[in-house]
Amino acid sequence: MVTKPLTNRIDWVDYAKGICIVLVVMMHSTLGVEKAAGSISWLHGFIDWARPFRMPDFFMISGLFLASSIDKPWRDYLDSKVFHFLYFYVLWLFLQTMFKACLVCGLDGAIDASKVFLTGFIEPFGTLWFIYLLPIFFVTVKALRKVPPFIMFFAGALLLSARIDTGWLLIDEFASRFVYFYVGFWLAKYIFAFAAEIGAKPIAAIFAGLVIWGFGNYQMVQSGFSVLPGFSLVLGLIGACAVVSTGVLLSKFKVAEALRYCGQNSIVIYLSFFLFMATSRTILLKLLPHFDLGLISLIVTASGVIGPILLFWLTRNTKLSFLFKRPAWAKLAKTLERWHSPHYVKQLHIKAR
Repeated sequence: MVTKPLTNRIDWVDYAKGICIVLVVMMHSTLGVEKAAGSISWLHGFIDWARPFRMPDFFMISGLFLASSIDKPWRDYLDSKVFHFLYFYVLWLFLQTMFKACLVCGLDGAIDASKVFLTGFIEPFGTLWFIYLLPIFFVTVKALRKVPPFIMFFAGALLLSARIDTGWLLIDEFASRFVYFYVGFWLAKYIFAFAAEIGAKPIAAIFAGLVIWGFGNYQMVQSGFSVLPGFSLVLGLIGACAVVSTGVLLSKFKVAEALRYCGQNSIVIYLSFFLFMATSRTILLKLLPHFDLGLISLIVTASGVIGPILLFWLTRNTKLSFLFKRPAWAKLAKTLERWHSPHYVKQLHIKAR
C-alpha cells in the first residue's frame, strides 16, 4: 500500500521527480535490451522523444530547494549536500562492482572489479554518475554565490552549446547539465509561481498545452533540431516546464499515487535499479529470445522501478537500512564531534604512548 505524502512535501514536485526517474529507468532498460539483442525496439522512438527534457528536468528540480540551504555554514552544507551523496555513491559503487564481479567468475573478474571500483572515484561509474555530479553542482553554486546570476546562467548556456566531448564523463556531463541545475536554483520562485498558475487553469487548457508541446517536441526531435546549440537548451527548459505542468495536473486529482511515491523515493530507485534491471533483462532475453523487445523493455523497466521499492520496504526497519538511509556515523557533524570528544582524544594519547 502506498503511503500518504509527508506534510512538508510538495505533491507536484514528487510527481515530476517520479516522471523523471521512471523515464531514466526506461531509457537504460530499453537501450540495454536493444544492445543485448542487437536490434531496435518500437519503444526506442519514445526514448528519443523524451531525450530533450528527461535529464534537464531532473537537474532543474534538484536545484529548486537549494536556496533554503545555500547560506548555511560550510560544515552543515557539505554534510547535507556532499557527504550525503558521497556516502551513497561509495556504498553503491562497491555493491555494483561486486555484482558485476559475481557475473564474471575467477580472479580476472575480481581484479577488473577492483579496478572499476578505484577508477569510480575519479570517473563516475555507470548509472551512478548523477549521484556523483550533484555534490559538485552544489559546491560550485555555493562557491560562486557572489557571481551575478545572469553571468552564471550565460556561462552554463555556453558550456551546453559548446557540446564538449572530452571522453571524460565528469567534464562532459557537467558542461551539458549545469545550466539546468542553476536555473532550478536561480529561478525557483518563478518555477513555483508557474506551477501555481498552471494549477489555477482549467484542466482542458493544461491538457491541450501538453498535447501541443508533445507534438512540437516530437517534430524537433525528428528534424534533428533538438541537438543543435541553443535549441537543446530551449527544448530542455520548455520540456521541464511541461513535466512540472504534468506534475501539477496529476496532483490536482491525486491520481497515480504510485508515481508520486516513486518521486518521493527517487534516490532509492536511482541507486539500485541497475541490479533489478540487469537481472530481469538477462533472464527475459534468455528465456524469451523471440519475444517482442518493446514489451521486454517495459517489463525490465517495471522491474527496475518496483524492485528497488520492495528492497527499500524489506530493509528499512532492519540492520540493512543503511542501504538507503545514511547512518549517524556517516554524518559529518557526528564524525567531527567524535574526533573532538575528550574520550576519543584520550584514546589517541594512550595509543601514541
